Formats: sequence, C-alpha cells, structure tokens
Amino acid sequence: MTVTAWVLLGVAALLIGLAKTALGGLGSIAIAIFATVLPAKESTGAILLLLVVGDVVAAWHYRGDADRALLRRLIPTVVPGLLLGVAFLAVVDDVVLRRSIGGLLLAMAALQLWLKVRAPSSTSAVASSRAAGVVTGAASGFATMTANAAGPVMTLYLVAQGVDKRRFLGTGALFYLGVNLCKVPLSAGLGLLGGDTVVRTALLAPLVLLGTWAGVHLVRRLSQTRFEQAVLAATVVSAVALVVR
Repeated sequence: MTVTAWVLLGVAALLIGLAKTALGGLGSIAIAIFATVLPAKESTGAILLLLVVGDVVAAWHYRGDADRALLRRLIPTVVPGLLLGVAFLAVVDDVVLRRSIGGLLLAMAALQLWLKVRAPSSTSAVASSRAAGVVTGAASGFATMTANAAGPVMTLYLVAQGVDKRRFLGTGALFYLGVNLCKVPLSAGLGLLGGDTVVRTALLAPLVLLGTWAGVHLVRRLSQTRFEQAVLAATVVSAVALVVR
C-alpha cells in the first residue's frame, strides 16, 4: 500500500479506539476509511480484528457498568442477523458490498439524526418493548457482519432507553466484544482474515490502544453536543463517498 493509504488506516485505527471508549460515532468514519482504502470485503475482516482490540480494552474499563438486563433482550436475536449477513457476504461482489456499507451508514446516520430531533420521552416506551429488542438485535447482527456497523443501531436503542453515559458505554462494550468475537470464525470461514490482514492488524493495534487511552480521558470532561454533530456530518459525507465511488 502507499504511504497515504497507511496514514489513512492509522487515523482510522485511532478513531476506532476513541469510538470504543468515548465517542461511538467515530466508528462509522473508520469503517468508511477502511472500505475506501481496501477492497470492501477485505476491509470488513481487517477492521474486525482492530475492533476486537478496542472491545477488550473498553469491556475491561467499563466492566462494572454494563446493563445485563438490556443485553439479555438483544443477544438471542443477534445470531440470526449474523447468519443473514454471512449469506449476504457470500453472494455479493465488492462494488455492491461497498455501496451497501455506504447505504447502511447513511441509514444509521439518518436514524441518529431522527432520534436527536425527537423528544426522548416519545421513543422510550417503544425502545423498552420486546419487539424493539428483537429488531435491534437482528439489525445489529446483520449490520455488524456486513459492515461492522452495529454501533449506530445500538446507539439508537440505548439512547432511546435513556441510559446514563457510563451505563451506555459499559453495555455497548460488552455487547460489541461478544458479537465481534462470534464474527471472527465466521469471517475466517469467508476467507476475510488472511495473513496480510493479521499483519496489518498487528501494525495498527498500538494506534487503537492509543485511541482507547485518549477516549477514557476525554469522556470525563469533553462536551459532546457540537462534536457529535460534526461526527454525524462526517459519517454522512463518508457514506456518500462510498455509495458514489
């Protein structure tokens, strides 16, 4: 790869770390960068291993904050979503997958924007229902298997639940760690975790760790309102670039 490509992947690795311990919206930008620099299918395996690195750190740091009751609603329906994602990856070509990733990110950005402009009290009752847990679990499984994009789905669900910041981060960290570990053998079976991907992960992993360290320190003191708006805008721009590329 070119120096520019490595720099972009390094930035994406930092963003993955920050997303895992502080600002989840940054994950969508990292996904878009990987899918732009690498072939779309290869990018899903390459970013998966880096996500696991960040998940381990986040799950350990927020280990006492996870809401296991919420997780029990989601986990049973994640597996069907994962399997549907495996079937989708097995039949689509690289162009379709790249545009699908872009479309998913656009849809997730639109959902997050809708949630921000809508009163939380009007969505909390829907979000707490069993149906919402089923839909969120299945959608997360499919989105994460095809595009590593479960984050926006979970954000929609957890924000609508009205959870506080640490409970939000702790629940998401444990959920993503479990789901991404389940994806490793599925991705290996699809041939997405070759030797080059493992080497690339080893080279970029320190940047993920640096990002998680920075995120842990930022989350305690950083006002997120305007920054989240910028992240949402960047996600939309990145998604459009993937769709039209």
